[in-house]
Amino acid sequence: MDNSKAQGDSSVICLYWINNRNINQATLRVSLIIDMINVIAIVTKEKNKHMKHALSKLSITLLTAGLLMACQQPKQNWLDKAIDTAEQQLVLAAEKYTPEHNPRSVYPNGEVRLCHLQDWTVGFFPGTLWYAYELSGNESLKEQAANYTKALDSVKYIKHTHDLGFMLYCSYGNAYRITQNETYKDVLLHGAESLISRYNENVGCIRSWDFGTWQYPVIVDNMMNLEYLMWTANSTNNQLYANIATSHANKTMANHFRDDYSSYHVVSYDTVTGKAIEKQTHQGYSHESAWARGQAWGVYGYTMMYRFTKDPAYLEMAQNIAKFIMNLETMPADKVPYWDYNAINIPDAPRDASAAAVTACALLELSEYTNDGQKYFSYAEDVLKSLSSSDYLAEVGNNGLFVLRHSVGALPNNSEVNTPINYADYYYLEALLRYKSMIK
Repeated sequence: MDNSKAQGDSSVICLYWINNRNINQATLRVSLIIDMINVIAIVTKEKNKHMKHALSKLSITLLTAGLLMACQQPKQNWLDKAIDTAEQQLVLAAEKYTPEHNPRSVYPNGEVRLCHLQDWTVGFFPGTLWYAYELSGNESLKEQAANYTKALDSVKYIKHTHDLGFMLYCSYGNAYRITQNETYKDVLLHGAESLISRYNENVGCIRSWDFGTWQYPVIVDNMMNLEYLMWTANSTNNQLYANIATSHANKTMANHFRDDYSSYHVVSYDTVTGKAIEKQTHQGYSHESAWARGQAWGVYGYTMMYRFTKDPAYLEMAQNIAKFIMNLETMPADKVPYWDYNAINIPDAPRDASAAAVTACALLELSEYTNDGQKYFSYAEDVLKSLSSSDYLAEVGNNGLFVLRHSVGALPNNSEVNTPINYADYYYLEALLRYKSMIK
């Protein structure tokens, strides 16, 4: 090889790198490798004669390439990083766990808590896989989402819980929306029949729990199941489902919310008169406190009900709950709430990333229905940026392969405190998906 020619080739390559900033990383690496091979060939042929010159040339080439790579690689924006992290975590999680044994949270000792088929959270992991597929386009996630979803087929027969919306609509609902496979729809329609079996006409609501001493408990979380019923009404042209959903939403609006639009967690009704007889909490700090995730369920639920019905009362309710949340003096600067807005040990109280994710989802949708929607969008964007920071977003391979850290399930019961939780991941990815579609 002609040494002067090799020098010339190297200079040309370096100038080409500098003047063509759109060259991709793979091309840079290949060009660098080729140039290194040329230098090694010079050294081999000329031995000590040109050794010093060749090594100097190699150093300049490496320095030039390194500087250029630094210029070529802008810092990954928060949204791309969040999606990339979620994709990697969920690919690993889907391979590690098995259908019917879905990850729920992490015990204090670091062991992952798995959920069985009758666990109210069992539908979130499959649903999260569907969202991750939509965000990333990774076909392996689509395949795994289908595997984990199909394992929940028997859930359609369950009648002892109101949580069929979480269990089936988050899994099978997303599966059907994405694939239009009628098999998924059949399961959904059967499950909806099971859900309305818990409706009491005297009360006008779907019963939430079958445990405890309440006569007929209805929790604010139950607003989230109404989307399942509204979808079923539209899919079957059977207004019975919509009538039950609107009755439940109206009764909850009348009895769950205080004058400042904060909500109680549990309202129990007299099954004969239909009147509210108890207003309490089960997972919040106190009966009169504002449990953070409860407020999130409320603003999400009424925003969703407005989407289906266009009833202005639902939109007004959603805006009022949003105003309560957004104007709280106890809201941290990063807008990721404490587990209860009235917790006694603020600012040292645990944060709840799940409440933040649900709130962000709701506000993104709400922003599309109002003239002053930018304030809701901006607030939700701030929440998502916080959740996508190193304070909450997991490192790949860690955190039990969950995406988010720092959620709270039921602190008064010392259950799932400051831990990753599957529904935090679900609503976080839902929010990312909504956000991504809105900024296109």
